[in-house]
Amino acid sequence: MKTLYIECNMGAAGDMLMSALLELHPDAENFIERMNRLEIPHVRFESERSVKCGITGTHISVTVDGHEEREHHHEHHSHSALHDIEHIISHLDISENVRKNAKSVYRIIAGAEGHVHNCDMHDIHFHEVGTMDAVADVVGVCMLMDELSPDKIVVSPVHVGSGTVRCAHGVLPVPAPATAYILQGIPIYSGSVRGELCTPTGAALLKYFADEFGSMPVMRMEKIGYGMGSCDFEAANCVRAMIGTTDSGVEEIIELRCNIDDMTGEDIAFAADRIFEAGAVDVFTIPAGMKKNRPGIMLACMCGGEDRKGVLHAIFRYTSTIGVREYIGRRYVLDREKTELNTSYGKINAKKSYGYGVTKIKPEHDELERIALENDVAIRDIKIE
Repeated sequence: MKTLYIECNMGAAGDMLMSALLELHPDAENFIERMNRLEIPHVRFESERSVKCGITGTHISVTVDGHEEREHHHEHHSHSALHDIEHIISHLDISENVRKNAKSVYRIIAGAEGHVHNCDMHDIHFHEVGTMDAVADVVGVCMLMDELSPDKIVVSPVHVGSGTVRCAHGVLPVPAPATAYILQGIPIYSGSVRGELCTPTGAALLKYFADEFGSMPVMRMEKIGYGMGSCDFEAANCVRAMIGTTDSGVEEIIELRCNIDDMTGEDIAFAADRIFEAGAVDVFTIPAGMKKNRPGIMLACMCGGEDRKGVLHAIFRYTSTIGVREYIGRRYVLDREKTELNTSYGKINAKKSYGYGVTKIKPEHDELERIALENDVAIRDIKIE
C-alpha cells in the first residue's frame, strides 16, 4: 500500500506542506512551471533551497504582485468572501478532483471562521486566509496530493505552538480560535515554542486529507521531503513528509474484557449484538472459572480507539459487569475486495483477501445457501470453477 506520512513536529502551514510534498514529486521543476501557468491572479511561484538547523529542504516562495505575504503573519489587507474564492478556483485549469478538494478545504476554513464569528460561512470575509497566496497554497497542496496519489495518508500529532498571535482582530491565543475549531478531534500539543506553528490553512489541509492521526506506521520509505517555514526557531522549522509502502493493514486495536457469572446465554447473546452495533469489530466469549467456584464466561471484544467510548457504554448497559479491563495491541489484516466466482450454477459473489504474500478467495456463504436451496442440492455439491 502506497502510504504518505506527514510529520508535524513544528506545526503546519500551507506553504510548508506544499514544499514538503514537492520534494516527493518526481518532477518538481515542471510542477512549479505548471503552477505558474495556472495564472492565479497576481501570484508567482518559485522554489528555493532553504536550510534550517543544518537540514536542507525546500521553501516555495509565493509572491503576490512581487511581495511574499505569508499567512501566519496575519497582516493581509485583502478581504475575500467564500464565493470570490470559489469563483477563482472554478476558473483555474485544474482537474475536477483538484477543484473539488480545494473548494472543500476552503469550506472547512469558512465553517470555522463562521463558527468563531457567529455567522454563516458565506458571510465571512477572510482576513488571514482569503488572499491569493493562501489560495495558491491550497491549490498547490491539492494538486500534489492528486499527483502523488497515496493510498493512505497518516499525520502525526500536530504541534500548535504557544503564547499569542496578533491578527486583524487583535491579539489572540495560540492556536487561534479558527485553527482550534478546525483541530477538534485531532491530537495536538503545545510544547515550549512560542508562536503560532499551525495556521488555519495548514489545519484544514491536514483535516481534509488525513486518513488517520498517529505515529509513523511500519513502512519501507522511498522518499523524504522537507518543507521549510520562513521563521527560525531553536528546532528545525519544517514539515517532513515521507512516502513509501506498508504491508496490508497494521492498525492499533483495543481489546476490552469482563468476567460474568450471573447472565443467561440468551442475555449474553443479546448483549453481544448490541456491542457489535456500538462499533466492535469482534465479540467472543470464553468459559471461565469464577469466584466461589462458579462457572462463568469472559466476554471480550475488539474495537478501534474512536469506538472505545460507545463500546464501553454498550458493555456496561447490556451486561451485568461493573468493571472492564483494557488491552492495547496491534491488529494485522489483509486487504479485502469483492469479486465473483464461477460455479456450476452461475456466478456468485465472493470475498478476495490479499497481502503478506498470500491471496485467499472465499465465496459468500449466503450465496452458496441460496444456490443450494434453489437447486435442491447440498452445499458441498456446488462446484467452484
